[in-house]
Amino acid sequence: MRIIGVIPARYKSTRLEGKPLVDILGKPMIQHVYEQARRASSLSEVRVATDDERIRQAVEGFGGVVVMTSPDHTSGTDRVAEAIAGEEVDIVVNIQGDEPLLQPHIIEDCLAPMKRDPAIPMATAMVRVESEAEFSNPAVVKVVRDLNGNALYFSRSLLPYPRTRTPDFHVYEHLGLYAYTKACLLRLSGLAPTPLEKIEGLEQLRALENAIAIHVVETRCDDEMVSVDTPQDLEKVRRILATRRQK
Repeated sequence: MRIIGVIPARYKSTRLEGKPLVDILGKPMIQHVYEQARRASSLSEVRVATDDERIRQAVEGFGGVVVMTSPDHTSGTDRVAEAIAGEEVDIVVNIQGDEPLLQPHIIEDCLAPMKRDPAIPMATAMVRVESEAEFSNPAVVKVVRDLNGNALYFSRSLLPYPRTRTPDFHVYEHLGLYAYTKACLLRLSGLAPTPLEKIEGLEQLRALENAIAIHVVETRCDDEMVSVDTPQDLEKVRRILATRRQK
């Protein structure tokens, strides 16, 4: 089974310009993500998909594989789809380029059901939310599943909303990592944005609105994970990695 990991990366960012190339302890952030992804043993290859020459030079500078893609893509999914369109590949993993603390076992957990059952078109991961403050945080995307482990819905609102609190009430955060069969990925990239996707600002809802099942795997975070969206996030990641180096 050939499984390729693709990290979509663009230079422009609303809140942090040049985000893939920001320095984190002497390495560009994209290098941290790339090296963590390479530690996932199921991945036959990891590549960066970009439209920016500065990112291409940086990736090639640390020995990574890079694919140049169209500057017209409006989503990471479309960029990933172009990067593998001509490949013989069974499963493609879309790895977020702003997760320098990515834990390789999460990639393995996400892939596990698809490796067991080739009929699963798409998979992603979730972790239990332990902090009450995150229940109402719209930056923490929540997910609920059916009894077969497939996603019922993703939202920035609290899901499920507890009419009464019970001991088995749990909230799960969706992690922005996706695995798809090649056919599923190419189909998704050809679909137009959907109403709920636009309302919530969540691209994965496009799959659900088009009746594409997303299998959701519960995983764990052994260490803190931080998506770098702001300068404050960047400083937090630098502190975490500096502390790890000292241990």
